[in-house]
Amino acid sequence: MSKIIASAAIRGAHKIVSQADQKWRQAMEKWGGSEPAGFPNTAYYLPVIYGILGIKVTKLADMEPVLKQCQSLLPPPVKETHPLPYLAPALDAGMATFFAEELIEAIRYIEEPDFYTKQEDPTADNIWLGAADDVILRKRGIEFVDGTAPGFAAILGAAPSKEIAAKIATELQQKNLYVFMCAENDGERFSEQLVQAGVQIGWPTRLVSFGPDITAAVFAIGFATRVALSFGHVEPGNYRKVLIYNKDRTFAFAMPLGYVTDEWYANAAGAINFGFPTIADTPIPEVLPTGICTYEHVVANIPHDKIVAKAIEVRGLKVALSEVPVPVAYGPAFEGERVRGEDIYLECGGGRSRMVEWVTSKRMDEVEDGKVEVVGPEIGDVPADSKLPMAIVVEVAGRQMQEDYEPILERQIHHLINYAQGVMHIGQRDIAWLRVSKTAVEKGFKIAHIGAIIHAKLHQDFGRIFDKLQVKIYTVDDKVREIINKAKAVYAVRDARIEGMTDETTDIFYSCTLCQSFAPSHVCVVSPERTGLCGSYNWMDCRAAHEINPTGPNQPVPKGEILDSHLGQWKGVNEFVFKASRGKFDHYNFYSIIHDPMTSCGCMECIAAILPMCNGIMTVNREHMGMTPCGMKFTTLAGTIGGGISTPGFVGHSKYNISQRKFLSAEGGIKRLVWMPKSLKEEIAQRFNARAKEIGIPNLLEMVADETVGITEEEILPFLEKKGHPALTMEPLM
Repeated sequence: MSKIIASAAIRGAHKIVSQADQKWRQAMEKWGGSEPAGFPNTAYYLPVIYGILGIKVTKLADMEPVLKQCQSLLPPPVKETHPLPYLAPALDAGMATFFAEELIEAIRYIEEPDFYTKQEDPTADNIWLGAADDVILRKRGIEFVDGTAPGFAAILGAAPSKEIAAKIATELQQKNLYVFMCAENDGERFSEQLVQAGVQIGWPTRLVSFGPDITAAVFAIGFATRVALSFGHVEPGNYRKVLIYNKDRTFAFAMPLGYVTDEWYANAAGAINFGFPTIADTPIPEVLPTGICTYEHVVANIPHDKIVAKAIEVRGLKVALSEVPVPVAYGPAFEGERVRGEDIYLECGGGRSRMVEWVTSKRMDEVEDGKVEVVGPEIGDVPADSKLPMAIVVEVAGRQMQEDYEPILERQIHHLINYAQGVMHIGQRDIAWLRVSKTAVEKGFKIAHIGAIIHAKLHQDFGRIFDKLQVKIYTVDDKVREIINKAKAVYAVRDARIEGMTDETTDIFYSCTLCQSFAPSHVCVVSPERTGLCGSYNWMDCRAAHEINPTGPNQPVPKGEILDSHLGQWKGVNEFVFKASRGKFDHYNFYSIIHDPMTSCGCMECIAAILPMCNGIMTVNREHMGMTPCGMKFTTLAGTIGGGISTPGFVGHSKYNISQRKFLSAEGGIKRLVWMPKSLKEEIAQRFNARAKEIGIPNLLEMVADETVGITEEEILPFLEKKGHPALTMEPLM
């Protein structure tokens, strides 16, 4: 390793460790060793320290052994003549840097509780997001497993201008990478440059402004460590597996922009431990031999118009880009983008006008593949800030095409349109809402490009089930009205068919083993009345996915002989579960929370738990961060029952499953629900009320307590008694 780099990295590590030691001593003097310390809403403590050392830092006193570990790792400063190789001591210094930075940032959370927003998005007066909590980890981390996001770029400093910053960010987004940002160069910061350039930042757009200082770089490394622990099934403290997992699975790299300080060198040395190389825009010394990283370790002096391509090459990342013929950038990174206010050029639907989306099957001779037709005004025919009605009709034909696949294809329209930069889409069916930005129009985006996107992406993702596809987009009101009436009639038939499906009348269920990469023994079996616990797959989705990929994670499971209709257990399902769990489980029950419930992986939308004092069941959704009446927050519950185990008294499930007829039916179904967060009640109210009416208790939702009533069983029991909740008169759960 270059002597210059090693010297600088070791000097930087000494500075950061010294800073951490000083801040810790001051904090101990002010608050004492029992003061709680850590990052908010996470079961991973300080993740780099926890993942590499296995040490759980929960209070200030727990930091002392970590500081001693930092001191033991710190090598002496590099002298003029040094008999040892430079690489090993520099890497040790880099790891000590990360440990020290986590301590510094944890103390900052104590000193300045509101320094970070602690959410997915910046606020009007604060763009610094801080450490990702477990809600964000589960939501975003899975993308690093399934390939949706192959990795991240950790950008330090700032580009020479806001325009160059925006161009680099957009290019990284187009490669589906996350961009983690921190530190400053000459008074400028990359994230601030993006804001100045009018670029939306935050987790939804994959442009994550962790913090203003170099110590915030550890949030990126902490996120990578937690991906290994959560999704790689790596045990805390097994540093070798953590590092190897990231080298092989998380395609990340550091991109310092501007003058590289000693502290930056120290962070770069730490990143090399994880297999993350450094690609710089300044003429710093290079480390070109391979060894720890896939290829070179440090590459320097790369022009800004080539730095993204060079970084991807050096990291060994193979980016799979779909060719979508649109004049704007296109990729999943733009799905969370919002088009607001003065930037709106065209708006359709959303209560401002009528809008509908409809996929329908046609005969082969009725479809001309690739044809896109716009009937009515195009974007160029109307002025800025216009509103138009819109009907998007997708006509498909194919030998394998079935009516059951139509809603599956239709559901894709939402995210496929959202992938276009400057185009916002919300909703589906006849409640869709579209906005096109002025920026997108300036680049040449037209309504016809929506059809081009749908054609290209549905062919790429679902080409197995159809042969030809054409798109007709109507922007005249009378025609849109006509399409809405036709589509609504079809929606009603579809809903009746799906709602009418039961577990009893279906011989085939479907598996989903996608999450076995991080929960090896977990096997999700999806039935018509028990959707996948992640909320992403129902029975029809799994069937369509199997048609598309017959060898994929969604396999048909003949349910076979029924063994227990009350609990929900079948011989064929048991045989599949035994095989797919590698012998860990020989059975589980679909409809029970007490008797051998289904396994949970960690990606569940909700977790249900029994409340013995109330003779009922509570459920909590992942977004709810508060305490629950079972005495645990969602993150603690997920850490307790996740990982592919079956835990009597607890079970993971989807939000949609709550209003399905078989939801925990062995214990009485929704009549047992006595508590759930207010936000969840509001979200599922319409379907829940319909289900409650079916069972003869139309006002059941009003009897269910939430956090405004209480967060302990003692607090909510009087409310349940006053409301006359049916759970109180049912047979005892325990």
